[in-house]
Amino acid sequence: MIASDIKGRLQREPFEPFQIRTSSGETYPVPMPYLVAIMKTKIFVAAPNSDDWAELSYLHISAIESLKNGHARHKRRRA
Repeated sequence: MIASDIKGRLQREPFEPFQIRTSSGETYPVPMPYLVAIMKTKIFVAAPNSDDWAELSYLHISAIESLKNGHARHKRRRA
């Protein structure tokens, strides 16, 4: 399910930047779709303009969050 969710976000027109949050709380921004490679059991995420990258297991991805102006957009809960 996570792989198809990420694939769907990568194929959106127009592309909307997002970030991947792991179960450890780390976040990995995806400002451009070409920085991600979807594999069978994990995802490869490259950091723009650097040599940094990460391999993330789908088992450890806890959330996919939209980015707006470089910041995560969290949904508010209604009281």
